[in-house]
Amino acid sequence: MTFPQNRIARFVRLLPAALLPILAACATTGVTGSAAPVTVGIVAINDFHGALESPRQSVPAPDGKGGTVRVPAGGAAYLASAIDTVRAKYPYHLTVSAGDLISASQLASSIYLDEPTVGVANRFGLDFNAVGNHEFDRGRNELLRMQRGGCAQLTARKPCQVEQFGGAKFQFLAASTITENGQTLFPAYGIRTFGKGRNAVRIGIIGLTLKGTSDLVTRGGIKGLTFAGEAETINALIPVLKAKGADAIIVLIHQGGQQDKPDDPSGCAGFTGEIRPILDALDPRVDLVVSGHTHKSYVCNYGDLNPAHPVLLTSAGVYGEEVTDITLQIDPVAHRVVSKRAVNVIVQSGSYAGALGPVNPTTIYPQFTPRADVAGYVQTYVDASKTFAQKPAGHLAGPASGKALGQLIADSQFAATRGAGAQIAFMNPFGVRTGLVPGDGGQVRFGDLYAVQPFGNTLITQTMTGAEIKAVLEQGFDTNGPNQALTPSAGLTYRYDLSRLIGDRVSDLMLDGKPLDPAASYRVTTNNFLAQGGDSFSLLAKQREAVIGGVDLDAMQAWLEAVPLRAVPSEDRATEIKH
Repeated sequence: MTFPQNRIARFVRLLPAALLPILAACATTGVTGSAAPVTVGIVAINDFHGALESPRQSVPAPDGKGGTVRVPAGGAAYLASAIDTVRAKYPYHLTVSAGDLISASQLASSIYLDEPTVGVANRFGLDFNAVGNHEFDRGRNELLRMQRGGCAQLTARKPCQVEQFGGAKFQFLAASTITENGQTLFPAYGIRTFGKGRNAVRIGIIGLTLKGTSDLVTRGGIKGLTFAGEAETINALIPVLKAKGADAIIVLIHQGGQQDKPDDPSGCAGFTGEIRPILDALDPRVDLVVSGHTHKSYVCNYGDLNPAHPVLLTSAGVYGEEVTDITLQIDPVAHRVVSKRAVNVIVQSGSYAGALGPVNPTTIYPQFTPRADVAGYVQTYVDASKTFAQKPAGHLAGPASGKALGQLIADSQFAATRGAGAQIAFMNPFGVRTGLVPGDGGQVRFGDLYAVQPFGNTLITQTMTGAEIKAVLEQGFDTNGPNQALTPSAGLTYRYDLSRLIGDRVSDLMLDGKPLDPAASYRVTTNNFLAQGGDSFSLLAKQREAVIGGVDLDAMQAWLEAVPLRAVPSEDRATEIKH
């Protein structure tokens, strides 16, 4: 049936004024029953690592003039403010984390078993956190306590020292972490609905850690757990979520990559990394992947790299220094995402003095006011930790970072284990979490040392042949994980050439100026994480005549206190041959 236009107009004039907006809204949907897209904001972080206080680090970013500016960033109170700012843009929003929310943390969080980090995440409104490898650092039972709360003592450190711990108000997700009974340790996914009626949309969220988690965690803490393949796990859940009405699918995965322009937080130039084969194998119905683990910043329209998999890929660096602002537009009738975009927002904080000099705020990027309730909560734990943090721990002649700091640590561990016969010590570069900047007169505090090595590892000295030592060094340059040159103690040097075949990249292995004898036995010290095969150095796990020593932090403190002013090593003990 049709109606003349004049009759429609007369009908409209007779309607009550209150009904006119409703009629207009109906008209915009069209006679086919289509609806306007529903916009949902996704606020994403990764690798927060209990960074309650500003970590005294900066994010390099374009200065708008063809150069780069260092932007001071991070700190829980600033992060909460930045998250609030992003969320305010969206009537519908979801806040997520791609793992390593806890552990490898700052002193004020770590000595209280990361209870305050969970408290901070509760306060800024986290919805989901995918487990990362560091979530398992204190073992599965302690991780379960993080979710459930309570004060059961499951580690050497006493819980609930500052307040009763109520647990996470957000949900841990662990789709690929399988227990002895074949179930996942935490739920594999969650579903959230936004809007009502015919305009409602549903988002499915899958969360998981990397398959190699067992190589990155002390074995005792994950006994009985297995870690399934990433792509297989995700793809098996897509039909499940679609059957439950998911219009959009988000994956939170603790695996990542890196771009070759680190001064563009939202770039994707020359993107590489272990996440790429995972993305290439994903069901194309995945809309968004929030990644982590590599501590790098990027926003990638992955369809530009592989048109068969047009997923949006993001990562927000590390320590809450950035937050990713993601916009999804979802068609509630077609049940699909019709538009998606993302940008990394720098969580600009206050001035600090770093190893390279002072870093000050800039007006080029948004500035945030620290959220008062989170700042006060953090200060409670910082004040409680001051007895530990302010303890004098020796003197250092100047700032140390990177390879020089790794060598300093290796030297301290070698000195601490001479009684066990140590002739060589090695430090893993990924175990050095930040630079060491002494105060006035070269004064170093225990809190400074803790920021560098927050794991509380013990030292292990074992017997190895020269051939075995070379084989271990070669593992740093194989295809199992990123390249990492183990940092040796003074007296041992070697060179490596990444252009050579895998297994034959290490050469000129010398100890005290003499070639290392492949057949001779040597006493070698590492931390217990490495000695159990951590960071994919599996050959170190074949321990012989092993002696357990003290804690790595105690060794470092003793080394700094042994002389009035400890020098920073300046020589290059592990040298890359470049062509």
